Amino acid sequence: MNVLVLGGSRFIGKHIVDHLLHHGHTVTVLNRGNHSYTSSNVEQLIGDRDGDLDALKGRTWDAAIDVSGYIPRTVDKASARLAQVVAHYTYISSISVYEDFSKVGLTEEDATKQLLEGEITELTKGTAGPIYGPHYGGLKAAGEIVAERNIPGRTLIIRAGLVVGPNDYSDRLPYWLLRIKQGGDVIAPGNPKQQVQFIDVRDLARWIVSSVEQQVTGIYNVTGPSHVMTMEDVLKACNRVCNNNANFVWIDDGFLIDKHVLPWEELPFWLPSSLSGAASANNEKAINKGLSFSPLNKTIQDTHDWLSTVENLTLSNLKAGMSKERELEVISAWNAK
Repeated sequence: MNVLVLGGSRFIGKHIVDHLLHHGHTVTVLNRGNHSYTSSNVEQLIGDRDGDLDALKGRTWDAAIDVSGYIPRTVDKASARLAQVVAHYTYISSISVYEDFSKVGLTEEDATKQLLEGEITELTKGTAGPIYGPHYGGLKAAGEIVAERNIPGRTLIIRAGLVVGPNDYSDRLPYWLLRIKQGGDVIAPGNPKQQVQFIDVRDLARWIVSSVEQQVTGIYNVTGPSHVMTMEDVLKACNRVCNNNANFVWIDDGFLIDKHVLPWEELPFWLPSSLSGAASANNEKAINKGLSFSPLNKTIQDTHDWLSTVENLTLSNLKAGMSKERELEVISAWNAK
């Protein structure tokens, strides 16, 4: 196949491109050139999906994979431009689109967040995204609608869960590995048996490429694993890789909330039980289409090994996680209680 990837130079996009090349496909990437793709086997086009898309003129592809469509305006421009020149279009969305995260086992048929046209215009004024925070899911949901409207019946929508693995710049799993490697008392948030969901970026890329090859269409929750994975499972796996340096101090949801600890941001993967639906999406539809998962230990080990190659990476300059001072403060208050 001849495949166009919108984005393609960082994390998810990079792994998708690598997997396409591994399977012998011809790959073109379109991005702004801020993060160049170094492989000589990849054609790189320079363009701005919120402006200049002239690099796409006169070209055709068997498929396009949209990794960088954060707001509906840019999804609209790209998918409308590509509607007549690609046979298949994949839009990377998110399980953040769902309206009610109190529901366990969310399926692709559940209600999604809806933003009014005026809200979208105001939120996205002057930016092409990404826009994280409370409106991220609504903007992704609007992007799904635009993609299917412009390329009806030929669109695959990937509602990805949290993605982890080598080259991850979100720093969520890296936080736990770096913090646990330091050792000592480490906050372990919430109920040890609380479900956690994430997918290894290589598993996601493999399934996307396979689905594009088969021209799969429709909406799929693509997160993992195939069984219930708990916070305890994840932290113990991290501790094993880090030579069992950490002593976990399990602190319940209520206390963390009373201390104004920010779920997901200060303690990655942790969500209060009232939002447990965000970590329990039903992925059976994708599994029935061939989605498979790397062992947890492999994902943790490979991420740890990749981190050892990243220069100047410390807890203090991560995008996610809790400062050591803040952690000591919360643990001291818990012990006093």
